Amino acid sequence: MSSTELIIIGSGIGGLSCAALLAHYGRDVTVCESHSIAGGAAHGFQRDGFIFDSGPSLYSGLSYYPSPNPLKQVLEAIGEPLPCLNYDTWGCYLPEGNFNTSVGADQFCHILQQLRGKQGVAEWRKLQQVMKPLAEASIALPPAAIRFDWNAVVTVAKFAPQLIRNSSQVLKLTGSFSSIADEVIGDPFIRHWLDLLCFLLSGLPATGTSAAEMAFMFADWYRPGVKLDYPVGGSGALVDALVRGLTKNGGKIRLNAHVEQILVKNNQAIGVKLGNGDTLTATRGVISNASVWDTLKLLPLDAVSQQWRKQKQGTPPCESFLHLHLGIDGTNLPSDLPCHHIVVNDWEKGITAPQNVVLVSIPSLLDPSLAPPGKHTIHVYTPGNEPYQLWSQLKRNSNAYLQQKEARSQVMWQALERIIPDIRDRLSVSLVGTPLTHERFLRRYRGSYGPAIQAGKALFPGPNTPIEGLWCCGDSTFPGIGLPAVAASGMMLANTFASIDQHLQMLKGLSLL
Repeated sequence: MSSTELIIIGSGIGGLSCAALLAHYGRDVTVCESHSIAGGAAHGFQRDGFIFDSGPSLYSGLSYYPSPNPLKQVLEAIGEPLPCLNYDTWGCYLPEGNFNTSVGADQFCHILQQLRGKQGVAEWRKLQQVMKPLAEASIALPPAAIRFDWNAVVTVAKFAPQLIRNSSQVLKLTGSFSSIADEVIGDPFIRHWLDLLCFLLSGLPATGTSAAEMAFMFADWYRPGVKLDYPVGGSGALVDALVRGLTKNGGKIRLNAHVEQILVKNNQAIGVKLGNGDTLTATRGVISNASVWDTLKLLPLDAVSQQWRKQKQGTPPCESFLHLHLGIDGTNLPSDLPCHHIVVNDWEKGITAPQNVVLVSIPSLLDPSLAPPGKHTIHVYTPGNEPYQLWSQLKRNSNAYLQQKEARSQVMWQALERIIPDIRDRLSVSLVGTPLTHERFLRRYRGSYGPAIQAGKALFPGPNTPIEGLWCCGDSTFPGIGLPAVAASGMMLANTFASIDQHLQMLKGLSLL
């Protein structure tokens, strides 16, 4: 039996952000990770010389500072640089046609002029005007200033002038983005486009995505001179930076350390029991970076009330993913091929319909180190729209499972063939991941993307639980799904364990004060 001050269950970006900052604040913290690789859904892995991202492929706000991205703020706070490559263009394959588009305020208007005429451009410009004060309001109070104790009065008060200046906009940020778009946008293509952006951010259309999330995106994606980022070395490099921030300050990470149970005594979380039979005790408490459903599985049945358990178990989940990881021969690919592509098959089915949206990432076009010479690494995925129930009764590696993998993966092959027509003739490596893959390797309930909590109808919960010394962070807690959001959740919780002086010093170090 060994002991530590704080245990964090899971090494997703939220858990690692929390752990690295806790170590920065001088806390004795140990991260327990079931997998042999850190990073949760953001981990990277290798096959035959190809380096793949398991999850996120779109990053922004990581290559410059000051940045409103909480993940960049975490990296700055722990003193871990993350070299990034920049780009601004991605390919779109939509029912209206195929085109390349860019982040920034102007290029999309040229696309709109071609597709929708002057009226479409006028509506988009009007939306930008409406979103500008909301974007300013969305970053008026940085998550880095928030903590979950009474000392938040001190840290939040430092930003009172910005909050007062933006007070008229703050209430609008709590509702759904559709309530704002409805006032400005009538063009059906722009409505579809906004649904797509919302879906990529939150796993939900505009009716379920918070105005705050979209305001933050407008603040970042549609500012002058904006570029998107890709970490040198892939998403694994981001994970490595957070792990370095943890370990250099005395924190520990234990891989292949599956938590079987959270130990609770007298309504106090006192440690965890691991799958190998070891017990790790915590003098200060336990933080779960697992999903709300997976955290419930770790609690003794009598640790919380049945009412609370039932309420949390009833949290609606987003659907799961299909993944296609490919290593290919890169000979004679077009020199101007964008590294990222979005494919939408049919707007009328709805943006969340199964197999309707496919994302394609070819990051080795930016970073050749991700593939052997002359080769390319490709990641294709259906983002949060694959129904788990289609897979739930199948046994992995059974004939039925293999046949379904072949059949359900065709939509990804077809999307990729629109970009690289001879893709099947170029193969060196081909891997298909399913909701069962998500469930198994990422320990995700139903292989889910996270909670499908509808903005304007419910709020993501805070980090507290009915058990003393048990907290949560990650995509089941405020502010929700996505890399910036989970980093913010970990940062805010870590701040709670810092003294006021430590917290204020961190804010000064980030040039936020």
